[in-house]
Amino acid sequence: MNIPAKYDAATVEEKWYKYWMDNKYFHSEPDEREAYTIVIPPPNVTGVLHMGHMLNNTIQDVLVRRKRMQGYNACWVPGTDHASIATEAKVVAKLKEQGIKKSDLSREEFINHAWDWTHTHGGLILEQLKKLGASCDWNRTKFTMDEDLNRSVNKIFKDLHKKGLIYKGYRMVNWDPEAKTTLSDEEVIYVEKPGKLYYINYAIQGSEEVIQIATTRPETILGDTAICIHPEDERFSHLRGKKAIVPIVGRSIPIIEDSYVDIEFGTGSLKITPAHDPNDKLIGEKHQLEVIDIFNDDATLNKNGLHYEGKDRFVVRKQIVKELEDKGFLLKTEDYMHKVGTSERTKAVIEPKISEQWFLKMEDLVKPAIEAVLVTEDVKLVPHKFVNTYRHWMENIRDWNISRQLYWGHRIPAYYYGAGTNDFVVAESIEEALDLAKEKTGNTEMTITDLRQDNDTLDTWFSSWLWPISVFDGINNPDNEDFKYYYPTNDLVTGPDILFFWVARMIIAGYEFAGEKPFQHVYLTGLVRDQQRRKMSKSLGNSPDPIGLMESYGADGVRAGILMSSAAGNDLLFDESLMLQGRNFANKIWNGFRLVKGWEAAEGQEQPESAKIAIEWYQAKFQKTLKFIEAQFEQYRLSDALTAIYKMVWDDFSSWYLELVKPDFGQPIDKVTLAATIGFFEDNIKILHPFMPFITEEIWQYFKERNEKEALIISKYPEQQPFNEGVLEEFEVIKEVISAIRNLRKQKNISFKESLELSLIKKESINPDYYALIKKMCNVSEVKEIPSKIENALTFRVGSNEFFIPFAEQIDIVAETAKLQEELAYHKGFLASVQKKLSNERFVNNAPEQVISNEKKKEADAMAKIAMVEESLASL
Repeated sequence: MNIPAKYDAATVEEKWYKYWMDNKYFHSEPDEREAYTIVIPPPNVTGVLHMGHMLNNTIQDVLVRRKRMQGYNACWVPGTDHASIATEAKVVAKLKEQGIKKSDLSREEFINHAWDWTHTHGGLILEQLKKLGASCDWNRTKFTMDEDLNRSVNKIFKDLHKKGLIYKGYRMVNWDPEAKTTLSDEEVIYVEKPGKLYYINYAIQGSEEVIQIATTRPETILGDTAICIHPEDERFSHLRGKKAIVPIVGRSIPIIEDSYVDIEFGTGSLKITPAHDPNDKLIGEKHQLEVIDIFNDDATLNKNGLHYEGKDRFVVRKQIVKELEDKGFLLKTEDYMHKVGTSERTKAVIEPKISEQWFLKMEDLVKPAIEAVLVTEDVKLVPHKFVNTYRHWMENIRDWNISRQLYWGHRIPAYYYGAGTNDFVVAESIEEALDLAKEKTGNTEMTITDLRQDNDTLDTWFSSWLWPISVFDGINNPDNEDFKYYYPTNDLVTGPDILFFWVARMIIAGYEFAGEKPFQHVYLTGLVRDQQRRKMSKSLGNSPDPIGLMESYGADGVRAGILMSSAAGNDLLFDESLMLQGRNFANKIWNGFRLVKGWEAAEGQEQPESAKIAIEWYQAKFQKTLKFIEAQFEQYRLSDALTAIYKMVWDDFSSWYLELVKPDFGQPIDKVTLAATIGFFEDNIKILHPFMPFITEEIWQYFKERNEKEALIISKYPEQQPFNEGVLEEFEVIKEVISAIRNLRKQKNISFKESLELSLIKKESINPDYYALIKKMCNVSEVKEIPSKIENALTFRVGSNEFFIPFAEQIDIVAETAKLQEELAYHKGFLASVQKKLSNERFVNNAPEQVISNEKKKEADAMAKIAMVEESLASL
C-alpha cells in the first residue's frame, strides 16, 4: 500500500468532508437511540468566520462527534441570524455605492434588495465552517427569516399580546441615530470618554440674579423646560417659585424642587430636558413639564433647534459653546471623564429619545428562568462563576423594548384600521387581521386595503430567543416528531457576552412556550484575545484570517492548537505557535502510522517478552487516560482532555510503546504484537477523532479492512475498562532506569551499538519481568541482581535501588574523575545553600509548611546525589 511520506492536509480534508457529506453521516432522523442535540448560535448572515467562531464551533463539533461515536443520535442544527441592524446597514451602504438612498425606495423595494444581498453574501460563514470540519446536519439549516420561523414569531407575538404582556407605550428609549432605530438597554455599551463640563448662567426672570448649572451636553439647553433644585438646599431657597430664562432661546422656565438633585454634585442645580434624558423625563412627568424634542432621527437638530436646524449635534455643540461664550452665558469649562452610551452595532453615540414603542413585560416571565438556574439547576451554567452574573441581570430586569425602526426583519404583526390609539388588531396574517378587525368594529364591509401593518420590525433577539424551539417547528406544530424527539437540547456553547441577550431569553422562552428548559448545559467559552489581551476585531487589525490559518496549518492543526490553550470559561490568548504545535502533532501521528504500516508480520514468530509487557502497560495507560478524559468532558474541560491525549500519543505511545515493540531494522514483527499495536493505534485515533477529525479518518481508512465500521466518524468510541495501576507504577520505575542508562551512554560517548551489562543492588521492589524492557531499550545484554557494590563501574540510583555498569575501555579515567569532582562540588554548594536556609530560624518559623517541606526534600536529594558521586569517585 502506497502511503505518502508527508501528510497532505488540504487534500485529505476536502476528500473526507465530501465523503462524510455524501454518506449523510451528519444527518439525523428520530429513531430508537437517545438523542444528543446542539443548536448552533446562529452567526449573523452578514458575517465571515473569525477566531471566536473557530473556538466556539470547534468545541461544538468535538462534543457532537464524541456523542455520535458513543452511540447517540447526534443532531447539530446549523443556521444564521438575519441581524436586522447589521444587515440593513450593509444593504444601505451597497445602495449608496449605486447612488440610491433608502428613502428613495419603498419598503418592498428595499426588502427585495435585502433579500438579493442575503442570497448573494449570506451563508458564506456556514461554508467556511465546513472547512473547519463542522459536522452539522446541513439538511436542517435554518435562517431566522425562514417562513416557518416567521410564523413562529407572529404566533408568539399574538400570544403574548393576548396575555397582556406586550403593550405599546411612549417611553424614553435608546436611539441609534446612524441605524435610525431604537435599541434595548442591553445593546448599549457604555464607554468611558474624555469630555467637558460646561458651567452656564441662567438669568432669573425679573432680577439681575443668575443661577448656574453644569452640563456635558450644552446643545440640549434648547430643549430645557425647567431648572431643578433640592428642597432642602438653603442656597436656593429664595428662588423657590421663580422662573429662569433659557440662554439663547429666551424661554421662561420654572424653577422646581425635587430630592433627586444631588446637593454635593456640580452646582447643586440641574437643567431639566425631559425629551433627552431618562431621569429628566421622570422628573418632567412628576412635575408635568413641557417636552421639547430638538433632534431629528439622524441626530441633526430640528426646528426646535432654532438657527441650528439641520446641523449635526456635535457640530452644534462646538458652535453653541462659542455663542454662549460670546453672549456671556458661559462661565467656565472643565475636563470631565464620563461614560457615554454607544450602539453595540454601529458604535454611534446613543441619543435618549421619547418614542412610542412596543414593549414586553418581563417581571413574571423571568421567574421560571431564574428558578431553573439558581434553585433547581435544571439548567447548568459552566463555568459556575457566571451564575452570579445571570442572577444580577435577571433580578434587575426591565421591560424589553422589542420594536425597531427598520425594514429588514420580522414585521410587527399589528394591523391598524383607524387613527385611534387602540384602533389595531394583532394577528398572524393579514387575512386573520381582517376578520378580527371586522369583529372588533362591526364593519363587515371592511377589506384588506383598509388595513395597514405596523411599520416597525421586531428586535432580532425576538426571533432568536425561540431558536431551540423554532428550528424543530415547536411553536407552529408542537406535536411533531422532531420537536418531541430533539427538544430539549443538550448543550449550548456560546460566549458570555450574550448570556443575557440570548441565553437567558431562550431559557425564558423555553419555559413560557414549550413548558420546559431549552437545554441542559450552557458552556460559556472565553473570548479570543491577542497577546496584549485585546479582544480580536477587524477595526484593531489584530484578528488573523481563519481560512489562511487552516491553509497553513491544516484544520486539524488549528483545531488542536486553539483547544489546547482554551480552558473552560477563560479567555484564550491567541498565539500562532499554537497552530504550529497542532500541525506538528498531526505530523507526529502520521509518522507513527507510517512506521506501523511498514511492519510486516511473520508466521509463527514468537512474541518477545518485552512486547508482552509493553502491551500490558499501554493497555493500562490508555484506560487510565480514558478515565481522566471522561472526567474532563463531564466538566467541559476540553483543553485538559486534549492535552492528556496529546501527551499520551506523543510521549507514551510514540516515544515509548512503539520503541518497545519495534522490530530490529529490516526484521518482521510477530502477529500478536502487530495486531495489538494496530488496535492501540485505532483506539488512539478514536478518542482523538472529535478533536482532529481529518487525519484520524484518513488513518482509519488505511486500517479499514479490519474495522467494524466503514468510517471512523460512526465507529464505536472506546469504553472504560478496569486497569492495573500497579503496572503503571512499575513501568515508571523502569522508565527512570532506561532514561538514566541512555543519558549515561550520551554523557560517556558509549555507542548504542555496544552491548552493556547492568547490575543492581535491589533495596526496594522491582519486577524482574521488566528487565526485558531495559534490555530492549538500552541494548543491555544482561541484568544481574548482586549483593554488594562492584568496582570500576558507572553508578546511578532510582529510588533506593543502586545500578552499576562496568567501565568500557574507552572511558577516560582522568577526565571522568575531573567531571565527577566538578559535579560533587556543585552538589555540595547547593546543599550548603539549602542547609543555610533551613538553619535560619526566622525562615523556618515564618515560611509555609509546604515551602519547608520542599526545602527538606531538596536537602535529602542533594545528600543522595553527593553520596552517589562519592561512590562513583571511589570506584575509579
